[in-house]
Amino acid sequence: MTLVRKTEAGRLKVEVYETRSAMGQAAAKAAAAKIRELLAAKPRVRMIFAAAPSQNEFLAALIKEEGIDWSRITAFHMDEYIGLPEDAPQRFSKFLCDGLFDIVKPGELHLIQSSRGIDEECARYGALLNEAPIDIICLGIGENGHIAFNDPPVADFNDPYAIKAVELDEPCRQQQVNDGCFPSFAAVPTHALTLTIPTMMSGAHLFCMVPGPTKRNAVRETLNGPISTACPATVLRTHEDCTLYVDLDSYGA
Repeated sequence: MTLVRKTEAGRLKVEVYETRSAMGQAAAKAAAAKIRELLAAKPRVRMIFAAAPSQNEFLAALIKEEGIDWSRITAFHMDEYIGLPEDAPQRFSKFLCDGLFDIVKPGELHLIQSSRGIDEECARYGALLNEAPIDIICLGIGENGHIAFNDPPVADFNDPYAIKAVELDEPCRQQQVNDGCFPSFAAVPTHALTLTIPTMMSGAHLFCMVPGPTKRNAVRETLNGPISTACPATVLRTHEDCTLYVDLDSYGA
């Protein structure tokens, strides 16, 4: 793993790797070390995961990490489309089940059921999230600077909800096409359920993986722009323990 640079932006720690593979492996090793550390000190660890191609290298490396008692982990995910069939391949729950949950088999797994009544599901999932503090969140940053599906028009640093329904903005929907998840812009759902920014910021330890050239502007703004919902990820600079893992493509050589 070739570490090119370590730096900071506010409280946000930044590690730059030569390739996205090296980035994913380094992030997985760090996250696994934190999981093992917490499991040694407490009976259960509560984690939230992101579903996106940007997480592929991280998840592939994490499932190979040894010495993690996944039966003592309670797992959540951070967003889900509204309106897709239960068996749609683009559902984030399916992405994470295929790439992580079905492999490591966490002891407790809570998936967002966006096909239910929206108010009912937000109440159910919010209650599960609020049962106890969240220990670790593994996340990414969108091309428009979103974290989870908190796009600039709907992002709220003081959101009173744990999870809410949102309308996705056009850059966010276009990213799903750019990522190869949907064949066209029209095929991308217009709404989703997302954990809110206060929920994301409530995690004790954040690991944020953001590779690829399409994320360069978002990374630059996250590190250098004003802390504002115009780029929601800028709020990560205020978190007490967040590390941003990037490659040269997203950071800029």
